[in-house]
Amino acid sequence: MSEVEIKLTKDEALVLFDFVSRFSNDDKLIIQDQAEERALLNLTCVLEKQLAEPFSPDWKKIIEAAKNRLRDDI
Repeated sequence: MSEVEIKLTKDEALVLFDFVSRFSNDDKLIIQDQAEERALLNLTCVLEKQLAEPFSPDWKKIIEAAKNRLRDDI
C-alpha cells in the first residue's frame, strides 16, 4: 500500500489529536472551537497538495475502493 507523508505544526497536531480523541470517546464529530475548524481546513490543504485522486474523473470508484480496504473485517 502506498504511503502519504504529511507535515503539521505542533499546534495543528495537538488540536487534531484532541478533536479525534473526543470523537473516539463520544462518537460525535462536533467542532467545539474555531481552532478545530482551522486545523481541519489546514489538513485538507495539505492533503490536496499530496493527492491527485480527488480530482480524477474516477473519484467515486477510487474512494469506494479505499473505504473497502480500510473497513474492519467482520
